[in-house]
Amino acid sequence: MMLRRALLTTLLAAAFVTLAAAQQTALDRYVAKPDPAYKYELVKTIPGPGYTAYVIDLTSQRYRTEAEISHSLWKHWLTIIKPDQVKSSTAFLFISGGSVTAKVPEKPDAVALEIALSSHSVTVALNGIPNEPVTFAGEDKTRNEDGIITHTWVKFMQTGDDMWPLRLPMTKASVRAMDTVTAFLATPAGGNVKIDHFYVGGASKRGWTTWTTAAVDKRVIGISPLVIDVLNLRPSLDHHFQVYGEFSEALNDYKESRLVEAGDLPEYKALLKIEDPYSYKGRFTMPKFIVNAGGDQYFLPDSSQFYFPELPGEKYLRYVPNTDHSLRGSDAVESLAAFYTAVLENRPRPKFSWTFEKDGSIKVKTSDKPTEVKVWVATNPDKRDFRLASIGQAYKSTVLTAEGNVYTAKVEKPTRGFSAFFVELTFPSGMKYPFKFTTAVRVTPDVLPFPKPPMKITVQDLR
Repeated sequence: MMLRRALLTTLLAAAFVTLAAAQQTALDRYVAKPDPAYKYELVKTIPGPGYTAYVIDLTSQRYRTEAEISHSLWKHWLTIIKPDQVKSSTAFLFISGGSVTAKVPEKPDAVALEIALSSHSVTVALNGIPNEPVTFAGEDKTRNEDGIITHTWVKFMQTGDDMWPLRLPMTKASVRAMDTVTAFLATPAGGNVKIDHFYVGGASKRGWTTWTTAAVDKRVIGISPLVIDVLNLRPSLDHHFQVYGEFSEALNDYKESRLVEAGDLPEYKALLKIEDPYSYKGRFTMPKFIVNAGGDQYFLPDSSQFYFPELPGEKYLRYVPNTDHSLRGSDAVESLAAFYTAVLENRPRPKFSWTFEKDGSIKVKTSDKPTEVKVWVATNPDKRDFRLASIGQAYKSTVLTAEGNVYTAKVEKPTRGFSAFFVELTFPSGMKYPFKFTTAVRVTPDVLPFPKPPMKITVQDLR
């Protein structure tokens, strides 16, 4: 009997290991694989009032080979800001871009410094995600940003080599940055500070990488992806085309490569299992504060319908009115700082919920009392297009009053065109900046003017 029980236990353990391995993706395998190219060196120490900043020359990995790509050794400037009084073992990692030719930073980022000093926590800025510009073998042009991403997607789809997609090295670099922060700060040179958890944020492609970093590393205890409103990529892009009748100019690299026409290909579906954060949605149990632009030129303002309801655990949205993909001129960073500090200090976050009612309204129920509730409305009399470049700063706000703990926003269909609206709630945080959250965006009339995009190409048509 004991032998049989031991055998059963062994078989169950083996089955669990096999299942866990089967659930791993190329992203998991790539990040976990040791890379002898990884190294770091302290190159500058910047003392300041109430803090010390360290600039580290980080080599995160070797991605592909020099025969395939002009810059296979990924290098980054990693700036660590350590307050004189560190009160948490959690650090904020902000993932950013930048050229491989960027010179060593002379001073810490002002926003990162303010967050470090106000929260008494370490903040970290990682640049060079992705390393760019680069030139690929067989090409005589340099590529940046989406141009690099699309090329690596096509390479994967045409060769089957699942180590090609660029999200892999972008994510691994972020994980190596966390490794470096923990290792360096634990030394006398770093002040013997213990860092064992991270809150991660980033914008656009770095927002996408924020998701994938959280998917593969359990040290991540909270995230703020900014302006990457495209999880669940296939229905999101279908919706994009059905609204505009074309793919916007902001997606030109994806149009030129013909990836926007590849949605029905099995190779494309295999790509999304690696690249799309929606494929990892069950892993995102940590607190999430997702910030999007109401006038983004890349994404539709109602794109959260394709992913937000399915995300597990604590989650908040914020759509920022009258801004585009840059979030320029907004208070997005301030509300991010408030949420991060609340997670850091385990402060309670406000509770509320919303529903889209059959009568076309948005109904919000609050458990905690907000200091202000507004409905923001923008109307385009000509088409379903709320991009800042198309309608300017057209969002206008009206204060809502409650009936009990319920706020209702009802916007009538315009006589011409379309209106977009959402509810914004401001709550006291007990800190320097308030909490500011929103509902999802609703559009009236909710009519899609165009059919889904055609998907008629073969994998060899990609370029």
